[in-house]
Amino acid sequence: MSVQHFTPHGMLQPAPYHHVAVGTGTKHVHVSGQTARQADGTPVAPGDLPGQVAQALRNTSIGLTGAGASFADVLRLTFYVTGWSPEKITDFMAGVESVAEEIGLRLPMPPASLIGVEYLFEPDVLVEVEATALLS
Repeated sequence: MSVQHFTPHGMLQPAPYHHVAVGTGTKHVHVSGQTARQADGTPVAPGDLPGQVAQALRNTSIGLTGAGASFADVLRLTFYVTGWSPEKITDFMAGVESVAEEIGLRLPMPPASLIGVEYLFEPDVLVEVEATALLS
């Protein structure tokens, strides 16, 4: 395996993600920001944060698979969420947990950042996910 995820003693635990990833390999995979859209652009789960998180992760999985990778190869995830407030973490994690087994995303997740933003590229888009992976 080209990626190892872990959280060293002395770092915040438990967390829904590992704090560190170490990768060894030569093929970098970058999946651009994925949203809750079907391949034809149709919005999925309008106004539903858990549903949009799940669909954005499904789309991220499709991108990874297309490059010959999986979530096991992911070094880092970045989530952008509109109108973020700490009260939304339960809904956010519900979306992650609802799709994790389906897409092979182990919990805790790879190192991740959740960045609150005012808006994304269209008003109905609540979340966007980017992934960086490494293959041998």
